Amino acid sequence: MLSFKMNDRKKIGMGLTGFGVLFFFLGIIFFFDEGLLAMGNILFLAGVMLTIGVKSTAQFFMKRSHYKGSISFVIGFFFVLIGWPVIGMILETYGFIFLFSGFWPTFVVFLNRIPVLGWVFQLPFIKSLFGSRQRRVPV
Repeated sequence: MLSFKMNDRKKIGMGLTGFGVLFFFLGIIFFFDEGLLAMGNILFLAGVMLTIGVKSTAQFFMKRSHYKGSISFVIGFFFVLIGWPVIGMILETYGFIFLFSGFWPTFVVFLNRIPVLGWVFQLPFIKSLFGSRQRRVPV
């Protein structure tokens, strides 16, 4: 069973994960800079390992239903490292979406609970884009 208590290791892991996402973003903004994307990959994976543990991370990526996403993510990571960042990011994005697709409903509920963003997502035009999959969350 996972412990939700925030110790120093988990705080560092969350920080590394955040920096990994920041480096991904900067790598894309700077026209697929290979160094920033590689650092983003390394920091993101190290942060996930520190946050949930090495064993849980390995179990998550090696789950039978996640094979396609894991393989795609690893091959994309390899392409970024050898200097083909556009192809690598396409493969990584596919793998990331496939791996974390089970978390999207939770993420949408989280976004709806953020004060300004939640109001934006409740606008009729935005609601029609997401269809009936988006649930109304009372504020």
